[in-house]
Amino acid sequence: MIPFNRPYLTGRELFYIRQAHQRAQLAGDGYFTRKCQQWLEKNLGTKKAFLTHSCTSALEMAAILADIRPGDEVIMPSYTFVSTANAFVLRGGVPVFVDIRLDTLNIDERLIEKAITRKTKAIVPVHYAGVGCEMDAILKIARKHRLLVIEDAAHGVKATYKGRELGTMGDFGALSFHETKNIISGEGGALLVNNSKFIKRAEIIWQKGTDRNKFLRGEIDKYTWRDIGSSFLPGELMASFLLAQLEKADAITKKRLKIWNRYNQALIPLENLNFLKRPIVPTDRRHNGHMYYAILKNKKSRDLTIKKLKTKKILSVFHYVPLHNTPYGKKYKFHSFASPVTKKIANHLIRFPLFFELKALQQDQVIKTLKDQAAKMNKRNL
Repeated sequence: MIPFNRPYLTGRELFYIRQAHQRAQLAGDGYFTRKCQQWLEKNLGTKKAFLTHSCTSALEMAAILADIRPGDEVIMPSYTFVSTANAFVLRGGVPVFVDIRLDTLNIDERLIEKAITRKTKAIVPVHYAGVGCEMDAILKIARKHRLLVIEDAAHGVKATYKGRELGTMGDFGALSFHETKNIISGEGGALLVNNSKFIKRAEIIWQKGTDRNKFLRGEIDKYTWRDIGSSFLPGELMASFLLAQLEKADAITKKRLKIWNRYNQALIPLENLNFLKRPIVPTDRRHNGHMYYAILKNKKSRDLTIKKLKTKKILSVFHYVPLHNTPYGKKYKFHSFASPVTKKIANHLIRFPLFFELKALQQDQVIKTLKDQAAKMNKRNL
């Protein structure tokens, strides 16, 4: 079986894990946590990074910092992972779903302003597949209406929009280091705080609502409960694993882009046959090879292609069920503007195997199977 994903080891993960044990601190906020945070701050250009045990928890921290209260509205795409909405729903927030663009599959910035009401508190752009949203337009809208911007950059480590790292342009950015992402620690994430006025409170929320970090720095003689918060920080074993990955981030990204580009070149004939449409990456953006997807003509074509790949022992998958169409979304009737693009993409999109150690021979098998399927379906006029 050619898997959809396989976690990659750089070679220093176990060495760093042993070092973490030898330092006799396995709880969070130790040497390796600080090293990872420093790496993110230096290499991404954020004002402050807080390592978290997931991207979900990073988004939850952002929701607290944004002071989301019952009834506050948060604008986001429906075509996203459940955590994007859950983080705000947990605070009583109400997701307002806006359609996506047909080219990048990101939130359609042209539709955001009509979704804004007096209850709107924030905009959450999701950088799908590591391709940046139209951040200049989104930030302009946010400034005009005095809204916060919280970037869901779960797919976006080492990708840029007009030279700026994804996750560093809004007030907050949330990263993921889940094993399905480019840079991994099994689970894991980070909150990037780009607006300086939130840094002090973020540190307290991150440390269970206490001023423990001020105590550790010798600024106070004891620490105590100051605010709401939770145990958002990961343990040192996770952080030590992550550091080994971050140190090789450029090499990992380069290899994934090579695989991505090979797919993209090989599938040109199938796009010319109108069997599929390849991803679109605007020239002012640099993506990170996070995933390779294609958009097929219809749901039947997509489902048959997944089935065909499976018969050849190749695992391919579709992606999100739009959140407004899920059981929970329907139950609470979260507002969704007309979303024809979201509906189409949810039914037509297919994702192919892409991981660091994917061999050229394996990729050739995927491509050949797609070409065979295209020929078969073209012959049947499907």
